[in-house]
Amino acid sequence: MQLIGMLDSPYVRRVAVSLNLMGIPFEHRSISVFRTFDQFKAINPVVKAPSLVCDDGEVLMDSTLILDYAEALGTARRSLVSTDVKTRQHDLRVTGLALAACEKSVQIVYEHELRPAEKVHAPWLDRVTGQLHSAYALLEQELQRRPLESGSERMSQAGVTVAVTWQFTHMLLPGVVDVARHPALQAFSTAAEQLPEFLAAPPK
Repeated sequence: MQLIGMLDSPYVRRVAVSLNLMGIPFEHRSISVFRTFDQFKAINPVVKAPSLVCDDGEVLMDSTLILDYAEALGTARRSLVSTDVKTRQHDLRVTGLALAACEKSVQIVYEHELRPAEKVHAPWLDRVTGQLHSAYALLEQELQRRPLESGSERMSQAGVTVAVTWQFTHMLLPGVVDVARHPALQAFSTAAEQLPEFLAAPPK
């Protein structure tokens, strides 16, 4: 199967790192929704990254749905989702907070890079930035209270999503979120980024 999209997208990278950790083989095709729009459109007319071309040719999209499919494949060496209900509940909360931070980071990037400077709407930008800070503050609290596993054999989907999102925010929005106020997030992300499964899917 083929994973379509650029690894500078946190959603594409989230899938790539997860598939690496699960031991599921795939081909990554670095096709941009901006620079190579027509090429992407030929694969998926919706032009949404990530897209996954399954072995039978059917195309899936949205990182969460792709990962749900990956979890159902019999070829996975291991799952990133706990079967324990309470553990899974907590992981879903952490994943949701990380995806909220990811979404707000992307909105801020798009507001600055895709909208003309004279048309940037400051109240909207302030609101989104506030939501970003709230998501990371809550994530820091969760990691302080219940640290995430950072090793290849124990990392959960929550861990993948947190690490990928934290890296994306600081790569694209340096200084917007204060690292000093989030020591648990910074330490976890630093450890995760050293894993071979993350190094195999570099964001740049």
